[in-house]
Amino acid sequence: MAKFTRGFDMDEAAAHLARRDRKLGRWIERIGPLPQEGWRKPFDTVDSLARSILYQQLSGKAAATIVGRVEEACGSRKLSCAALGSIDDARLRACGVSGNKTLALRDLAARSQRGEVPSQRELSALHHDEIIERLTAVRGIGRWTVEMLLMFRLGRPDILPVDDLGVRKGAQVLDKLEEMPKPKELAERGERWGPYRTLAGLYLWRIADALNEAKTPVAKAKLLRGLARQALGRA
Repeated sequence: MAKFTRGFDMDEAAAHLARRDRKLGRWIERIGPLPQEGWRKPFDTVDSLARSILYQQLSGKAAATIVGRVEEACGSRKLSCAALGSIDDARLRACGVSGNKTLALRDLAARSQRGEVPSQRELSALHHDEIIERLTAVRGIGRWTVEMLLMFRLGRPDILPVDDLGVRKGAQVLDKLEEMPKPKELAERGERWGPYRTLAGLYLWRIADALNEAKTPVAKAKLLRGLARQALGRA
């Protein structure tokens, strides 16, 4: 049985990215090391996917409120197949769960009962492309959701979520583009970051955050001028 990498050395990955991409390397130096706390903790696949479904298209506070209600209705802090099966659709709706999300949770539970949802241990033996294919078969679960699980739960080192707006915005700032790169363009751009595209994506998020935090046009212009000077070796 294959065993895929779970976790990676962040310092080694950052050094690799800096060698392969000077522009990204300057940003890595500017931002500094990223925190690693909270990564790769043990998880239950059904529970993780159920929470992802409940959080979709809601603010964090609103989603957390609904998840708390569902946990209370189930009598369990873990949204397992058994827990979800213990409450009917009406009670889910009373918790604030939409009709579409209710159907998605039912599909998730049914697939879990049929053995179609791999456990964390089973996922560790699968290539990430197979994980994406199998988990996106669940109603309401898209590629982005599975990529987040691959990055933050399984600690896979070479995942670049090219559809993510924050990652695309970071790439736009990195390369000083007039528009955000299309997912296909970003995938091609990211080839040089392998086998550590996960860390590249994390830094692209931070790059986008840095621009968002410069709230006024003047502040953004100042930030970009500073980055330009740094890129020319004068900062």
